Amino acid sequence: MSCAVERGIQHPSAMRATSQLPARLLLQRLLICFFLLSIAAGVTDKLERGQKLTDGDTLVSAGGSFTLGFFSPGASTKRYLGIWFSVSNDTVCWVANRDKPLLDKSGTLVLNDVGSLVLGDTSRRARTVWSSNFLPASAAAVQLLDSGNLVVRNGSSNASLWQSFDQPSDTLLPGMKLGKNVWTGGEWQLTSWSSADDPSPGDYRRTLQTTGLPEIILWYHDVKTYRTGPWNGIYFNGVPEARAYAGKYPLLVTSSPWETTYGYTAAPGAPLTRVVVNHTGKAERLEWDASSREWNRIFQGPRDPCDEYGKCGPFGLCDPEAASSGFCGCVAGFSAANTSALVVKDNADGCRRAAALDCAGGTTTDGFKVVSGMKLPDTQNASVDMGVTLEECRARCLANCSCLAYAAADIRGGGDGTGCVMWAYAIVDLRLVDRGQNLYLRLSKSEIGWP
Repeated sequence: MSCAVERGIQHPSAMRATSQLPARLLLQRLLICFFLLSIAAGVTDKLERGQKLTDGDTLVSAGGSFTLGFFSPGASTKRYLGIWFSVSNDTVCWVANRDKPLLDKSGTLVLNDVGSLVLGDTSRRARTVWSSNFLPASAAAVQLLDSGNLVVRNGSSNASLWQSFDQPSDTLLPGMKLGKNVWTGGEWQLTSWSSADDPSPGDYRRTLQTTGLPEIILWYHDVKTYRTGPWNGIYFNGVPEARAYAGKYPLLVTSSPWETTYGYTAAPGAPLTRVVVNHTGKAERLEWDASSREWNRIFQGPRDPCDEYGKCGPFGLCDPEAASSGFCGCVAGFSAANTSALVVKDNADGCRRAAALDCAGGTTTDGFKVVSGMKLPDTQNASVDMGVTLEECRARCLANCSCLAYAAADIRGGGDGTGCVMWAYAIVDLRLVDRGQNLYLRLSKSEIGWP
C-alpha cells in the first residue's frame, strides 16, 4: 500500500472503489499511513552517540506513552528538557535542568564522545547546562523507554549505565523507587516544583524513612508535615485507601543489606498513573481517565486536619470526626498537659499520664490497654524485630521499663499480626483511621482497672 497521493485526475473507477471502502478499513489505512509517515519523519525513541536533539525535536517511547523534549511550563518562557506523558503534554514527570533554565530555544542534548549525556546552550559558547554522571566510554545510545525512564546504554551488552529514574523530580512512576542505598548513602526522593511555572526544587520533599519500620514522610524543608504511617506488610498503616487500588498498582517495600526502598508497579491494562508531590505541599496519586482525558485524584495526603504531623502533641489522639473539640483528645490513661481552654482545643502540648507507672528493679505491676483503630505512631526511634510473635513482643515490652507501647509489625498473616515494634519515647502523631491497627499502651494497673 502506498501513502503517496499522485497529482492529476483520478480515474472514475478508482474514485468509486475508494468511496465504497468501509469507513473502518479506510481509517485503518489512514492510521497506517500516518505511522509510516511518522517513521519517515524521524520519530524515534533513541539518540545514538554523537547525534543531537535540538529544541523542537523529540524522542517518543516505543509504545508512545512518553515524550522527551524541550518545553516551557505554564506562563514561563524559559526552556527546560523534560519527559512528559504523551496523552497530556503539560504533565511533565521529569526535568533535567530544573534549576538551570535555558533562556531561549538554543538547547541541545547530545551523548558525547566521552560517554556523558550533556545538555548544552549553543547561544552561550556551548555552555553545559546539565549533564549526567560521568559514564564509561562504552556508552553508545540513550533511549526513552515506555516506562518513562531515560536510559543510557552500553554499546556491547545493552546494559543500563545511567537512568533518569535514579534522579527523580517531583513524580514517582511505576518502576521508580524512594529510599536509601546503604552502601553509597544515596537517596531517592521526590522534590516539589517551586511553582506551577517553575520546576526548580521547591519547599516540599517526599522521602522514605528507613529507621524503625519504613514509612513515607512529607517534609517542608526539614520539618515533617505528614507521614503515611508505617508499612505493615500490605500497605502503609495510615493509608488504608491503598487497598482499593492495590490490584491495579501493587505496592512494594523491599529491605536488604544494601538498600531499603518503596515503589509500585502497574498491572497489565491498568490506567496510566503517577504519584506527585506538588508545590502546595500535597502528595497525590492520580489516574488517567482516557474518556474524559483528565487526571483523577484517587488519594491525597495530608487529607484532613488529623494528618498534620504531631497535631495533638505527645500522647494526644486526633479524631477527624471531632471538629467541634478541635479534633484533639488524649489516649486512655492520659489527660491534657495544659488545661487552658484555648490550649486544650489546640492541644499542641499533648497529654500527660493520670497515674505513674510502677516498674523498677525487674518487677512491675503495669499492664497494657488496647487502643484500637490507630494509625500507629512515628517509628523513627522505635525498635523493630520481625522474628517474634505478638505475645513475645508483649513480654519484651513489659520487661523493659522504658517501653511505653508496642504493636504488631506485620499483619499479612491475619489475626493480631506478628513481629514487634516497641516505642520507648513519647508517642507522637496518633490518629484514628479506617482499618487501623491495635496499639498496646503501657498504663498503671489503676488505669487498667486491676485490683
